[in-house]
Amino acid sequence: DESGVTAIEYGLIAGLMAALLLVVLGTFGDKLKGLFNAIADKLQNATDTIQQQNQ
Repeated sequence: DESGVTAIEYGLIAGLMAALLLVVLGTFGDKLKGLFNAIADKLQNATDTIQQQNQ
């Protein structure tokens, strides 16, 4: 029965992906936060501009 082996392989892959995600977020977390904040600011500015034009 190979289903047990497959489950173990999927578990190992999931564990490696989780570890990789933690490393990436730990390394680039501040840069990603800055990027998302910049995008949020631009969206807010665009929303404010549209609301002012519609008044």
